[in-house]
Amino acid sequence: MSTPDDTTAAPAAGFDDEAVLLIGHGSRREKSNEQVRELAADLESRLGIPVDAAFLELAEPAIDEAFAGLAPVASQVTVVHCSLFAASHVKNDVPLAIEQARAEHDIEINNGSHLGVHPAILDLLDDRAAAVEAELGVDRADDDVAVVVCGRGSSDPDANGDVHKLARLLYEGRAFDRVEASFIGVTEPTLEDTLHGLSKHRPDAVVVLPYMLGDGVLTQRVRDWTAEFDEDYPYVDALAGDPLGTDSRLLDVFADRWEEARTDSVEMSCDTCKYKVDLEGYEEDVGGARAMLRALAHQETHADRDDVDDDPHSHDAPEKHVAVCTNQTCAKMGSPAVLERLRQEVRDSDHCDARITRSSCLGRCGDGPMVAVYPDGVWYGGVDDGDAERIVSDHLDRDRIVSDLVDQTL
Repeated sequence: MSTPDDTTAAPAAGFDDEAVLLIGHGSRREKSNEQVRELAADLESRLGIPVDAAFLELAEPAIDEAFAGLAPVASQVTVVHCSLFAASHVKNDVPLAIEQARAEHDIEINNGSHLGVHPAILDLLDDRAAAVEAELGVDRADDDVAVVVCGRGSSDPDANGDVHKLARLLYEGRAFDRVEASFIGVTEPTLEDTLHGLSKHRPDAVVVLPYMLGDGVLTQRVRDWTAEFDEDYPYVDALAGDPLGTDSRLLDVFADRWEEARTDSVEMSCDTCKYKVDLEGYEEDVGGARAMLRALAHQETHADRDDVDDDPHSHDAPEKHVAVCTNQTCAKMGSPAVLERLRQEVRDSDHCDARITRSSCLGRCGDGPMVAVYPDGVWYGGVDDGDAERIVSDHLDRDRIVSDLVDQTL
């Protein structure tokens, strides 16, 4: 969901060869990666200078590849983060990649800060809450409306603390009955615990706001848990709203972080950073050397390994990769609907470990829509969206080929 961008463009940067690198985390869901690229294109229009997108993992281009592409055409690159809070990616992984780029390329690199707590984001969350209120038929001015701001959760106390700060600022000056902070995992309170705790106050409605950029696995989990709560407590209406998405107000935050970075005005929360000071329970994480070692270790976990089954990692490559041709002929035959239906079926599956991506022409024009499943090397032809459930439940879930759809095997 986005809103029209009615703000004026920023003035020219003052550097003929300056560029911006917008860094996102990267996702197995291509839709989330496309959101980062869309934000990069919108930010380029706003700033009037080139803006490229790069990803920490799971998507291309990687950060080092993006710097290599910018080095021949820019003398100054400013890094802007899509990260919502300052956790290990912002404090360790990206700075490490920047130092490597500085050593390899003759370019000046400015490193910005995370999105953080910003008035534009508070305004965006207020609108997300209002949309849920309208759908539930309640009004915070007349009804007791409780709000839950649900973050991903982190092992970094700084990031978790900012979720609580965001929740408090959303509460201030607004007519909500209460606003609570919660998390999907890693830390507490969990969303489930927070919702059950709110039931004791018997509000008229509970609005759950997923505090995430993309609409993926975690936001769906937020919706599912909220729906379960709504079913378990019939005297409370509960509904989850939309994530931040590509709302144009995010461009205001990006523009501010860009300006801070290129004018040496970046402020990080060093007073409460576990890598800078002794915090109870995080003593072993303190220190620049340990932070660097942690970043290197995290980077190593994404390297190809022979013993993936014995040493799994949450960001390992999926078991299967499914390519759906969306080139002109297949697109006319309905392949975009096949693509989206396959992605939905994968999201709904409890067992499937697959990545669904669009591809250009697979060289079988007229026999499509074409769907190729790897590493199995099975190509399906003449697929329509009604076949998606069988491909996922039979082939991707249970390794049973859908024989009547097979076009060829490689």
